[in-house]
Amino acid sequence: MSGPTRKRHDEGRDLQRPEAPEPLPHPVVDNHCHLDISDGDWLPTEEALARAAAVGVPRIVQIGCDLPGARWAVDCAATHDQVVAGVALHPNEAPRLDALGELEAALAEIEELATHERVRAVGETGLDYFRTGEDGRAAQQASFRRHIELATRLDKTLVIHDRDAHDDVLKVLDEVGPPPRWVMHCFSGDADFATSCLDRGAFLSFAGTVTFKNAEPLRDALRITPLDRILVETDAPFLTPTPYRGRPNASYLVPLTIRSMATSRSMDVEELCRAVDANTNSAFGGPWGA
Repeated sequence: MSGPTRKRHDEGRDLQRPEAPEPLPHPVVDNHCHLDISDGDWLPTEEALARAAAVGVPRIVQIGCDLPGARWAVDCAATHDQVVAGVALHPNEAPRLDALGELEAALAEIEELATHERVRAVGETGLDYFRTGEDGRAAQQASFRRHIELATRLDKTLVIHDRDAHDDVLKVLDEVGPPPRWVMHCFSGDADFATSCLDRGAFLSFAGTVTFKNAEPLRDALRITPLDRILVETDAPFLTPTPYRGRPNASYLVPLTIRSMATSRSMDVEELCRAVDANTNSAFGGPWGA
């Protein structure tokens, strides 16, 4: 298939590729990546996958956040054995589509895409009160409920985006009831919020933010998370780990995040890798790919 088709805004950003880190002692999965959001030729899909595999990240969950992205995710997963897809309408898409009178049609297409055999997840869905104001919250919550119900009905993993909306994310989950497998993508809370999610059965996925100097509450959350509930992700091309914060992210930088997580938990890197690998299989319905 062709390379990424969607671009992020990188004006004035350092686009120099970070050096590849030391390979991991055991493979892990980048469970949340956006290969379609790229800066042209910065890192084409095939090269992104090859670079990741070379450092011990041989499998990826490609996440679609809108209809073009969801279609692309399914095509990518159908083309590459090492990729499976997640499809959904990002919470910030919901009020936009609702205002256009297009939300129902978009949700119907997401449901159709979610039935594809290479789709393992419904997500990222959830709530985002950072970019959407009060007037858009009803549409976000309605869309979130529909995605939860879809994940449960199709036996797919639910992948949740939560930004400045901790209480309402849990409220909606409690009202609808979470599916058997669900992931807090790019977990952003403290230890107390982590406990609330874990008590409800969540897997917590940690991104490059856990390496940031000001992220001690997030590292506290990581430390109290049981070893069998921890996942790792990039959210690439966003949330690049230290020491490359500010540059575009990619799956081949997962080893930086994993090693930082192992340090925070005072544990062996290989032990953490083996746990994360097994956890990802559990969270996303079993192994796949090369």
